[in-house]
Amino acid sequence: MKKLLKIAGIILASLIGIIVIAFLVFSAMKGKAAKEIYAKLGDEAPELVVDGNTYRDLNKNGSLDLYEDSRAPLEERVEDLLGQMSLEEKAGCMFVSMIGMTAEGLPYDKPKLSRNPFDILIALMVPPASELLVTKKLNSVNILNAYDPDIMALFNNNLQKIAERMRLGIPITIATDPRHSSDNNPGASILTSAFSAWPNPLGLAATRDTLLVREFGDIARQEYRAVGLTVALHPMADLATEPRWARINGTFGEDANLAAAMTKAYVLGFQGDSLGMNSVACMSKHFSGGGPQLNGDDAHFAFGKDQAYPGENFDYHLIPFIEGALAANTAQIMPYYGIPVGQTSEDVGLAFNREIITDLLRDSLGFDGVVCTDWGITSDSKVKEASAWGMEQYTPGERIRKVIEAGCDQIGGDFVPELIVELVEGGQITEERINISVRRILRDKFRLGLFDNPYVDEKEALKIAGNDAFVEKGKQAQARSMVLLKNENVLPLEEGIKIYAEGMTDLDGLEKYAELVKSPSEADVIVTRIATPWQKREGGSLFESFFRGGRLHYSEEELGEILGLIGQKPSVVVANLYRPSILTEVNEVCDALMADFDTSDEVLADVLFGKRKAGGKLPFELPSSQEAIEKQLEDLPYDSENPLYPFGYGLEL
Repeated sequence: MKKLLKIAGIILASLIGIIVIAFLVFSAMKGKAAKEIYAKLGDEAPELVVDGNTYRDLNKNGSLDLYEDSRAPLEERVEDLLGQMSLEEKAGCMFVSMIGMTAEGLPYDKPKLSRNPFDILIALMVPPASELLVTKKLNSVNILNAYDPDIMALFNNNLQKIAERMRLGIPITIATDPRHSSDNNPGASILTSAFSAWPNPLGLAATRDTLLVREFGDIARQEYRAVGLTVALHPMADLATEPRWARINGTFGEDANLAAAMTKAYVLGFQGDSLGMNSVACMSKHFSGGGPQLNGDDAHFAFGKDQAYPGENFDYHLIPFIEGALAANTAQIMPYYGIPVGQTSEDVGLAFNREIITDLLRDSLGFDGVVCTDWGITSDSKVKEASAWGMEQYTPGERIRKVIEAGCDQIGGDFVPELIVELVEGGQITEERINISVRRILRDKFRLGLFDNPYVDEKEALKIAGNDAFVEKGKQAQARSMVLLKNENVLPLEEGIKIYAEGMTDLDGLEKYAELVKSPSEADVIVTRIATPWQKREGGSLFESFFRGGRLHYSEEELGEILGLIGQKPSVVVANLYRPSILTEVNEVCDALMADFDTSDEVLADVLFGKRKAGGKLPFELPSSQEAIEKQLEDLPYDSENPLYPFGYGLEL
């Protein structure tokens, strides 16, 4: 037996060795191919001095073109550049793809062994950066990685150097999902510890403070621009009218007027009163409202493709866009994946729907900015099938044609500009229609100052991102966002008491004020943090598991553990409300109950001992049972029977 095990071990080790060698050879080949692509590029743009001013000669022709002249009117610069662009360059402009970043601040051009899930995701989903930027001529990208600010800034500068060596020197727009809360979910939000930490949008809404939200946007803007990020793939103006929906934590809750006020303040914080060279452009989403998902299932996936309006409340979901995003002059808009069933003459996904994009958004509401589709609606990837709902039977090229005819300008998460070239050359789309979209995309690049100077200072990035003042502002907001739901003379806690704590990873905050004990029996009070329950769909993919939807009640086992703990001593329960959890049984047993929206353990400790003040109000109602959730209508706010706590509830501490 030992001999067989030894032989098996040798065979296994040999197989692993062969796989590693093959991987290294493959990686080396990819790296060599990337170098060859970059070697074909031209020189960096020389400088031109005209009338005592210095300009970048982006097309390297030795003279100052209108599009290179910062003194020229915006529309003249756009038209001059558009007239010099080839069809291939225009098509490349119309895609936004994810792109990888190495720990050294270089573009991800070859696969590598990594424990970072974002590295693996990039390797699976997108071509090397050299192919995206040079061969396919994309100049808008979406980053997932999070490194120190100087590394992120260096990455921006390296990308812009590549762009500068292209024929026309069109700078690269770098976009990102939210980065300021503790959630880490590809396609939704990205934990970036180098930035200041704030409550998630639900928590911002819980403060009811539009001035604070605008201040958050302004601080986030400074941190983004310091590292080269110029497009925010947020805010979410969707409404949390369907409590089972997995993406509620990215919304401002279920009340349209509250969401509108928060959205407006958020956009103004990022963009300012007008889009300029210090702004971050907001891509507000998901028009015309992605919240009313049938049964709460998410529209990333085929089983969640339908949006439902049993309460005939479609127009209610437009309010945060009309009175929020559009009122603040959001630069860009993103539609969601879902089919607004029965709301238009054609049941297709929102980005394919001309009545939604052109008739409603553009013609009725007057929006003439960039409309970019959500990620992955035209082509299948190695991670998931295309979310081409209502268009499943069509080819990627036919889907792209439908998207453009609907009125969209950019296609998110894909990288097939050759299909647009084929559509134009085949007479299925006119180049004039392509020009309309490219104009909109170029306008934002010019307004953001990218043609004049897309580079950032790597040392300054370290000083700006995550500085002490920004971090303290974030902590203040975290505390203010917390909602006190119940307090039977337990809070604030007295200093020096004995605490048994569960559900916290950083106990330093509690240790400043109390003695931590190792068992409930030794404690004066029990403090526990609990997460929002969710349910993985049977047979669901790894990608699906990032979208924590499904049930909102705790299983018998989960509930038994919680109640068994808090029933032993006076107890404080802090529930992280990623979605509206059913806390009925917990509420009956605990002595104090608080809701938090990505508050750190440190800030929580300060709140529990009265060092920081919690003053939040619920941004949604808390249902009393799963049955009540299932009876409510997907498109109506606060309509569950006998909620445990109503929308807007919150005690003073």
